[in-house]
Amino acid sequence: MKKAKTDQLRSEYLREDFGKGVRGKYYEAYRKGTNVVLLSPDVAKVFPTEKAVNEALRSLIHLAEKTARPSKRSAGSARGRASGSGM
Repeated sequence: MKKAKTDQLRSEYLREDFGKGVRGKYYEAYRKGTNVVLLSPDVAKVFPTEKAVNEALRSLIHLAEKTARPSKRSAGSARGRASGSGM
């Protein structure tokens, strides 16, 4: 005969009541579903909310995309002129 299941908490639980535990069973699934980042206390003072952090990062991304980087060709020709002037 089966024991009747109750919705009440027991006064004591045994480790065997929970079955065998597997360390890290959900670790990979958790990592795929989250991108939580811990801010240092000094950074958290400046960016107290999620919205503030996201706005700052988006403006940094925008600035990085707008910043012109010298091409390999222009950087190479500048080096060539500098080394050619010492002849």
